[in-house]
Amino acid sequence: MESETLLTTMHWGTYEVRAENGRLVGVEPWSGDPDPSPIGKSMLGTVQGDLRVARPAVRRGWLEGNRSTTNGRRGSEPFVEVSWETALDIVAAELDRVRVEHGNSAIYAGSYGWASAGRFHHAQSQVHRFLNTIGGYTSSVLSYSYGAAEIILPHVLGGTDGLTGNHSTWDGIERHSKLIVAFGGLPWRNAQIQGGGAARHEAAAALRKAVGNGARLVNVSPVRDDAPRGVDTEWLPLRPNSDTAMMLALCHVLVSERLHDEGFLARYCTGFEIVRAYILGESDGQPKDAAWAAALSGVAEDRIVALGREMAAKRTMLMVSWSLQRADHGEQPYWAAITLAALLGEVGLPGGGFGFGYSSTNGAGRPEMGFRWPSVPQGKNRVPDLIPVARIADMLLNPGGSFEFNGAAMSYPDVRLVYWAGGNPFHHHQDLNRLVEAWQRPETIIVHEPFWTATARHADIVLPVTTPLERNDLAFSNRENLVVAMKQAIDPVGEARDDYQIFCGLSARLGASEAFTEGRDASQWIRVLYEQAKDNAGAAGVEMPSFDRFWQDGHADLARQVTSQTLLGSFRADPERNRLATPSGRIELFSSTIDGFGYNDCPGHAVWREPREWLGSDLAERLPLHLLSPQPADKLHSQYDHGSVSRAGKVSDRAPLWINPVDAAARGIQDGAVVLVSNDRGSCLAGAVLTDGLIPGVVQLPTGAWFDPAEPGQPHSLEKHGNPNVLTPDRGTSRLAQSPTCNSTLVEVSLFAGVIPAVTAFDPPVTVSSLNRPGVAGPIPRS
Repeated sequence: MESETLLTTMHWGTYEVRAENGRLVGVEPWSGDPDPSPIGKSMLGTVQGDLRVARPAVRRGWLEGNRSTTNGRRGSEPFVEVSWETALDIVAAELDRVRVEHGNSAIYAGSYGWASAGRFHHAQSQVHRFLNTIGGYTSSVLSYSYGAAEIILPHVLGGTDGLTGNHSTWDGIERHSKLIVAFGGLPWRNAQIQGGGAARHEAAAALRKAVGNGARLVNVSPVRDDAPRGVDTEWLPLRPNSDTAMMLALCHVLVSERLHDEGFLARYCTGFEIVRAYILGESDGQPKDAAWAAALSGVAEDRIVALGREMAAKRTMLMVSWSLQRADHGEQPYWAAITLAALLGEVGLPGGGFGFGYSSTNGAGRPEMGFRWPSVPQGKNRVPDLIPVARIADMLLNPGGSFEFNGAAMSYPDVRLVYWAGGNPFHHHQDLNRLVEAWQRPETIIVHEPFWTATARHADIVLPVTTPLERNDLAFSNRENLVVAMKQAIDPVGEARDDYQIFCGLSARLGASEAFTEGRDASQWIRVLYEQAKDNAGAAGVEMPSFDRFWQDGHADLARQVTSQTLLGSFRADPERNRLATPSGRIELFSSTIDGFGYNDCPGHAVWREPREWLGSDLAERLPLHLLSPQPADKLHSQYDHGSVSRAGKVSDRAPLWINPVDAAARGIQDGAVVLVSNDRGSCLAGAVLTDGLIPGVVQLPTGAWFDPAEPGQPHSLEKHGNPNVLTPDRGTSRLAQSPTCNSTLVEVSLFAGVIPAVTAFDPPVTVSSLNRPGVAGPIPRS
């Protein structure tokens, strides 16, 4: 029996994978990982499972010439399987038609999503590079995870350090922090994940060390389990979306009791006097004191005062999760946290200051490598049109419509063709019923997918692609010093091809072969990227082995050049020599730039603005439960929802809905019951899990359940599987950032009455082998 064990890297960890006679038979965590994620187990049974897209497939109505979807809607029609030659001819001809008739701005390739952790076979890089060789495309900017932060932080700090990189490292926090206050918590589930690959999961151990060294950890969240596992933590429950109010009240404690650091504010910040007048109520008549915040947040007045005084007395680290800015006015909690940290005066000191996204990914707080890893060059996009990533439904529904974004007046392009490679908009976008309707508008939608996800089912042309186990690649991340040779473990399943091979075929048909490939095959590109990495590392004093030695060994464990860092440490040491990239060169507690935009939903300093949906609104009388939709613990976003780890966590075959026993009893709901979660945007079914780990009035339904409408292709259909994004609002945080607001959602929950429908998300769609012969998806050819 032929058997081989190889090392591979995924966004949730590095694993030893074992194949026998072409079949994947084993997945075990890499021995060097102290706290491995179980998600990798889901690759068994799925990579070579029945949900693989076996062959190129085209929606029957589209193939018949019905591009309007008036009679046959995307998501509801069967597919016709075609040969690769036919599929590539169709796609090339359609791309050429659209760019000739409507221009390249009519092609949208946001292709947002995590896709593969491999550096070369990174789907979005490949599709963007390809489209740039044929004239470009309408693009997207920002992230669903932290889009509001990406806009507000450069205005306040001059960049995004402390959000996605260059955080204060764990070693300084372990040694110097005496109080760690985590707004939004530090959930273990998110710390499993790191874009570009994870090797060593160390966040929980770092927090245990900090607490062991005398730090006190406070979890400020509606959810008790947002605390790290195995770490002594005080839970300070507060009403969702009220964090900004509580932060401002803590500022009030510091200012009113003269505990703020006037010297730091004068030397390193600008705009404090304007902010001070707001905090004290001098500018609007409402002091932002503890009594005011207690009424909004549910946290007792005396507890807020005591916490403010403790912050002033101890080296305090403020950690703010990414989730807080995914809400109405999501820019404000980040600006307020910076303001609070500035008043404490410990910004730039080890163990003090602030940071965003600790435990939102595994990498936050880990030392950087000191150099940049290379990636596939994407070339120049000659199309200037772009949208904030979360405004895709707006774009498709309102071609030519106007919108405001970060001080600019913009308009939506008229998109005729969507090309998606990597990612799943029917997972990460909000108000999926609205997206279903918007998704009917383009003339053509092309998708690369290994599996029959909702995005594949809602496409016109589906091209089957390989998973990382079916191709060679390499993985390296700026937070990891482990470089992995991701060697092919099994043959491609069915007729799957890698994205690069597909784009090679398309570029040849469109006269762009040399520009796209530069005369290299995939193996040559992998070697080129490694050699570039080796040069970059060498310039920073880090030695890497030769490519041949690396490939033979399967991995390389590198020395770290940067081992410790404090966010804004150099700025604190010399604010004149190390000016921030803000107009003042300092921390802008008040921004004249933002103030000049004239946005009433995001003025020139941190403010409290009441969310449109929260437990303090009038809408709560009719929809009395606040829905939180965090990332899941058993998968990355929606990846491998059909795998064993994710399925083991389902309740009655559906995503679990956490609900407080008080709320459950009032509705006659028992543990394990199938419940209906609904609001004006839609409804879904879920499995009830009763827990006192979240406050009454709050329910939690994680994202990631594959979208499974009872009536595919139809808006406002009952979603059967527990996808919370049929409930979340599709509106921007403000005119400044236009980012997601999924955590400002009110719902009602009731016991589901009637016959419980079966979950069908994991059933392959109907396919036909020709336009005349219906059937079901044929068997996948086995190696």
